Amino acid sequence: MHDHAPRQRLATHEVLNQPPADSDLDLFTLDLPLQEALAREAPEWVARRLAPLGEQVGSRRVQALGEQANRHPPTLRLFDRHGRRLDEVSYHPAYHELMHLACDQGWHAVAWQEEARGGHQAHVAALYLLTQAEPGVCCPVTMTHAAMPALRHAPEVLAQWAPRLLAWDYDPRALPASDKPAVTMGMAMTEKQGGSDVRANTTRAEASEDGVRLLGHKWFCSAPMSDAFLTLAQTDDGLGCFLVPRFTPDGQRNAIELQRLKEKCGNRANASAEIEFRHAWAQPIGEPGRGIATILEMVQQTRLDAATAPVGMMRQALLLAWQHVQARHAFGQPLAEQPLMRAVIADLALEVEAGVALALRIARAFDTPHSEHEQGLARIAPALAKYWHNKRGPGFMAEAMECLGGIGYVEETPLARLYREAPVNSIWEGSGNVICLDVLRVLGRHPEAVDALRNELDAARGQNALFDRALGELERTLGMPSEALVPRARWLTQRLAQCLQAALLLRHTPAAVAATFCRARLGEASPAYGVLPADAPLAEILARVTPGA
Repeated sequence: MHDHAPRQRLATHEVLNQPPADSDLDLFTLDLPLQEALAREAPEWVARRLAPLGEQVGSRRVQALGEQANRHPPTLRLFDRHGRRLDEVSYHPAYHELMHLACDQGWHAVAWQEEARGGHQAHVAALYLLTQAEPGVCCPVTMTHAAMPALRHAPEVLAQWAPRLLAWDYDPRALPASDKPAVTMGMAMTEKQGGSDVRANTTRAEASEDGVRLLGHKWFCSAPMSDAFLTLAQTDDGLGCFLVPRFTPDGQRNAIELQRLKEKCGNRANASAEIEFRHAWAQPIGEPGRGIATILEMVQQTRLDAATAPVGMMRQALLLAWQHVQARHAFGQPLAEQPLMRAVIADLALEVEAGVALALRIARAFDTPHSEHEQGLARIAPALAKYWHNKRGPGFMAEAMECLGGIGYVEETPLARLYREAPVNSIWEGSGNVICLDVLRVLGRHPEAVDALRNELDAARGQNALFDRALGELERTLGMPSEALVPRARWLTQRLAQCLQAALLLRHTPAAVAATFCRARLGEASPAYGVLPADAPLAEILARVTPGA
């Protein structure tokens, strides 16, 4: 990574002082924080199975697939040439190759096929790596993974769909699920009049001769070429959860009409559609009137993925910035030796260290279903991580762009794409205020979650004065009346997330990383990256970005 690119003589000038050309990188071997997190949070087989994925994702071929999938976004095909409705989305071949990369290796299925044996850690780490190829493709992978817990509330439906949901394959064809070796699953909850307030949904479920039919509109349906969708609809008993397949049991196209594809800020490789259910055939999932509780089983899984994806994107941006500043010279020396640039890169590296540690720790909690402590932590920690990791993402991408200068702002580098992508996971599955209010709800109703948080934080008590002071402030805040917490919900969510990160770093990473993180996040914290203490051990922090490279 330190070598300069060969000089090139053009007609009017010589091209020099440039980073080397893109090369194949092993994104697993280069990622020391990921390797260390897996070593303590997962069985040994997880790292062994992930290693080839790191090589694949870092290859020039796969990186080019991510760029192609974004440069050629999906298109909507409503009708065939004879006027028959199709309601299909066409994707660039690069999108399908990336889906094969994920699904042919079973990363959508591993959490359930290796449940309680490291499966969730494997899924989360794979998603973190796959995000560095193309984040949008990870959306259908996440939803296919996340559907399983909700489907367990309907054993007959689960038996019908699980074999194909868990298959190590990907089949993009618009066919009945019974004619395909593997399927994907999506979700459609949001309606235009309610947004995050799904209780305001107006879609109706009506009894018919052949089961249940849905009539209504969904404002957002991600990955609309999925083979089935989980959705919510009003019944006489209240909101119910339903599975809506693309094809009815007799092999006919279900009455799911795609109205348009959204033109989104980012996430361009992944289609998001506005759809209507025109008496679409559906199967009930879970108890009548318990639709929100049922589909939240899926949302809980997607929230952890939405907390992990921004960390993967931050790692990709950090690597791009670090490669550039090591090779680029300015003002007489490499940028990587300039004190201010070193502080910026080190601060970005701290954010990735903390994010990786927290995401993998939560994954272990998900994978330990019989521990009251772990299940208490799993109930609240995904919301904390989703909120905070995503709040840190956009500024992180902007800072990485600045490290490259003007070249970082143009489309030839992935940074512009990452910057556009950065807000999506904060909005998906509950935007900031919704997540913070959910944190307050959990703190008020689930004492086991509060106990789990305290135990995690107490495990690092006494190792750092700033951390101990932050814990004292948290305890005072948590002791306030519930109504007084609402205006402080964002502060509380942020602080709990930062303290969880700090606790993990204090317990498991070198003192240079943990102590500097506490000073920069819990001490005199700055909203801008690169504002580290003057005596911060930058060399030790930077040595962990790409060790041995």
